[in-house]
Order: sequence, then C-alpha cells, then structure tokens
Amino acid sequence: MAEKKKLSQAALKKSFRNWAYSNLTCFSQEHMQTFGYLVAMLPIVDELYDNDEDKVKSLRTYTTFFNTEPQIGTLVVGLTAGLEEARANGEPLDDETINGIRAGLMGPLAGLGDSIIVGTFIPILLGIALGLSTGGSVLGPLFYIIAWNVIMYFGMKYAYNQGYTMGGAAVEALVGPQSAALRSSIVMVGTMVIGAVAATWISISTSLKFQFSAKSAFVLQDTLDNIFPKALNFFFVWLCWWLMTKKKISPTVVMLILVVIAFVGVLVGFFNPGLKY
Repeated sequence: MAEKKKLSQAALKKSFRNWAYSNLTCFSQEHMQTFGYLVAMLPIVDELYDNDEDKVKSLRTYTTFFNTEPQIGTLVVGLTAGLEEARANGEPLDDETINGIRAGLMGPLAGLGDSIIVGTFIPILLGIALGLSTGGSVLGPLFYIIAWNVIMYFGMKYAYNQGYTMGGAAVEALVGPQSAALRSSIVMVGTMVIGAVAATWISISTSLKFQFSAKSAFVLQDTLDNIFPKALNFFFVWLCWWLMTKKKISPTVVMLILVVIAFVGVLVGFFNPGLKY
C-alpha cells in the first residue's frame, strides 16, 4: 500500500505567501485573480505529484476564472490545497467538484469580505490614522501601514490554515452519498449572489418609442416594464453567459461586443446616450 501523501509546512507556507503577495498577479478584466490563484497552487501541486503530466493535469483545474475579496477569500485557497491533497491520495475528486466549490464560494466570500474589510475595517483604520496625522505627524501613515499589514498577514494566514483543515475534513462530505446535494447547494448560493449583483448593479433601458399622433405614442420601455420588469437587464446578462459558456468567447471580446451593441443602439435610437446604462 502506497504511503499517504501529506503536504509539508514548507509547501503550505509557500502557497500562502504566493497568494498573500501575488493574488493580483497579471490582473485583468478577463482573468481577475486566476493567475494569482495558480501561483498559490504551484508549490502544492509540485509537492504532491511526481511526474510532469500529473502536475499539468492538476494545474489546469485552477486556470478557470476566479475573483473574490483577497483577504477573506484566502479561505478558498487553503480549502483547495486540502482537496488537492485528498485527490493526490486517490479520493474521487474531479475538476468539476473543485471548481464548483471555488465558484460557489468566491461570490459569497467576496460580498462578506467587501462589507467587513473594505466597508468597515479599512475605514476604521483610516479614521485612527487620520487622527494621529493631526499637525502633519508621520505617526498616522506609519500606524496604518504597520497595522494593516500585520493584521492582514496573520488574518489571512489563519484563514488559509482553517481552509486547509476544512479541505481535508470536507472530503467525506464531498464524495459521500450527499455529495451531489452539497455541491449543488454551494453552486446555487453562488448563482444567487451573482444574480443579485446583476439585478442590483445593471440598469439597461431603451428610449425607443413610436409617435402615432399628438396624444398617442408607443413607449417600448413602459411596455417592457409592465410585462417583464428589467427584461433588458436579463437579456444582456443571458447574452454574456451564452457567449462565454456556449460559444467559448473570452470576456474581453464579450465586452467589445457590448460596446458595439451600445454604439449601434445609440445610432439607431434604441438607446439614449444621455441615459445611464
């Protein structure tokens, strides 16, 4: 019987440092944190697998799109390190399972992290720093730089370690009789968050109308609002999903397509350039 593989503390520490300092590596609208995640998984995969073919196959799992709040999102990186260790030991964990968990968690953790870290913690630190900066004192910026880096480093390290522990403990649930329901639940939560974000932040309307007489006109937007409110929002979100998932078009090209649609829409009078889309 082959000896069970176990990640060393050196590999885990290197993986964490790679994520902590490189989570925005090669950041773009198309890839976001994908490459930062890939860099974090390099020492994990390198230690778990002996031949290059297995390493490449494993790393392909982490080339799919990923984006979350970097600090609290560290939990996901640690979690997948534990899952990758279990997969290297023969557990039936496939790419779909791991990526389903990543996609399902990144949205909720992003919302949680943005509200706690960006919306609450950073303003508190900045408020204290501004108070210490009265009269041009250098204590304010020094306090912020030191406090932020120390708290975030150890906070992220704790989240990574907790994720790694959870990853090992979660294997039984992920491959057991209730695994399908669990994976579906995680993906559903992520989908709900994405849907809520789309409904909240996307606002598309049309200015198209047909004037039949001085007192009679057909306003398309009013009709759509009565039949299916936010119909254009839904259509454009669906269009982006269809282009990227069914036609395998990159996000960058999809954004260019939307620019062309907006440009043509303004020219033909479907969109009003004075409106906020």
